[in-house]
Amino acid sequence: MPSDMEKRTEITELYEAVIGLEVHVELKTGRKIFCSCRAHFGDTPNSCVCPVCLGMPGALPVLSDEAVALAVRAGLALGCRINRRSWFDRKNYYYPDLPKGYQITQLERPICEGGAVPIETSEGKRSVPLIRIHMEEDAAKLIHRGGETLVDYNRAGVPLIEIVSEPAMRTPEEAKAYLNALRRILSYMGVSDCRMNEGSLRCDVNISVRRRGDPDLGVKCEIKNVNSVNYVGRALEEEILRQTALLEAGEEIRPETRRFNEDTGKTEKMRDKEGAVDYRYYTEPNLPPIVLTDDWMAAVTASMPPMPDDAAAALIRDYDVKPDNAVLLTASVWLTDYYTRCAAATPYPAVCESLFVGEILERLGRDEEREYLSPEALAAICALMGEGKIVSGQAKRLVHLAAESGEDPAVIAGRESMLKISDEDALAPYVDAAIAASEKAVADYRRGKVAAIRQILGTVMRESGGRADPLVAGRMLEERLKN
Repeated sequence: MPSDMEKRTEITELYEAVIGLEVHVELKTGRKIFCSCRAHFGDTPNSCVCPVCLGMPGALPVLSDEAVALAVRAGLALGCRINRRSWFDRKNYYYPDLPKGYQITQLERPICEGGAVPIETSEGKRSVPLIRIHMEEDAAKLIHRGGETLVDYNRAGVPLIEIVSEPAMRTPEEAKAYLNALRRILSYMGVSDCRMNEGSLRCDVNISVRRRGDPDLGVKCEIKNVNSVNYVGRALEEEILRQTALLEAGEEIRPETRRFNEDTGKTEKMRDKEGAVDYRYYTEPNLPPIVLTDDWMAAVTASMPPMPDDAAAALIRDYDVKPDNAVLLTASVWLTDYYTRCAAATPYPAVCESLFVGEILERLGRDEEREYLSPEALAAICALMGEGKIVSGQAKRLVHLAAESGEDPAVIAGRESMLKISDEDALAPYVDAAIAASEKAVADYRRGKVAAIRQILGTVMRESGGRADPLVAGRMLEERLKN
């Protein structure tokens, strides 16, 4: 009888998934799209509202120029064609999170079309083509609590772009790579903070399954509002299994809107899938068309930073940064600039990279762009380590002492007895004590287990508080053990 793994392999050979993603991205404007209300996660519920975003009768929308600029910036970064004339439409439906009874969005003429997102998976590099990017307003947030549902209208009217891919992905791995690449690009370009845990990047997953070689895409189901990259992967894996099981049983797949239950790891039906006709779209009458002039487009283009891959390549080229670290250091323009100033301040770029990635990076504030340690102070620590005056462990400790006190790192190193001990007379007591305390390791070394000397050297380092010069101490150990 075939195992579950064998069954899954057989099904994989017979069927393939067809995956497209609709990614909703909150724009980093600080205000709502059609009014001046503050747009910020975590504010007191219903404290950032006005007649416009509450949908009061007679309140008229006024489009945010900054939201348009960020939408165009996203389109340019992703290689889209920018429509120099576009407009808004009304999407009509009733739900408690939509105070007006309709959403202002773009259907007929989105602000961006085409483009692609570059991805890299175990199968190599390729690009996932896009259909469009359109602007719209966010709905309010429903909070389910016990037997009641509350509505927080702070999110109503927050500016969004929706990025719609072609159904060109075939595996959960590709979908996850697509989301990670998209999040990195949009974050670096300053379009959005892309925090999925706060809802500023949310994903609707479109998935169908077909027999391999079938030109028909299959019957599409949509999984709504998946809020993490890992959950997207898990939801896709589960939905692929569910749909293939139905096909294998000869049953019909119905077009549905589903949700991913994080507790059970299963997808669950919410409702039958709506079509465009259900929303009764028509042109928004209270907003004029968006017309982008040559001068305006030139200003937006000039304000764009380099792409994150280009910035990472520059770090690798100019400062010999490891590729994996270069990706970490291009999480934002501010972070790249901070690191570049640190690396440029020292002739020891490898030491700078090690200390910055290992000790500084994780201590940088998520919201506040504030330096943990000045480039000049880090350069002084790099010099102490690069010139052999302190060992790696003491350099790491010195980073935090200097950040806390603001003192000159050289002064701190002298006061805290952090400077490396290289004098053999000063090292001798530590070496002799380590040999005396390591009888087994000494015996192993003398029987030919050369690696045993590392254990004895570790004792020297520990007893000296990490200040012993490991090269000098190692040489002294070898001389003593041979004699």
